[in-house]
Amino acid sequence: MLKEGEAGLKPAELCRKYGVSEATYYHWKAKFGGMTVSDAQRLQELEQENGRLKRLLADSMLDNAALKDLSDRK
Repeated sequence: MLKEGEAGLKPAELCRKYGVSEATYYHWKAKFGGMTVSDAQRLQELEQENGRLKRLLADSMLDNAALKDLSDRK
């Protein structure tokens, strides 16, 4: 869809063709514009991994806080 926009098709036409809003189109353009498909896939994989790592960090921080509370009670 973005490649078609780069080729000169109007965003409104593309949005009707693919059934997405123009806001979504411009969001995707800002995020993925100029990327190859493999770059966009890699970005998505990295974002998913980043989210997973953030959840693991949050879990570890909660565990540490719970252990600290237990040790402070003794």
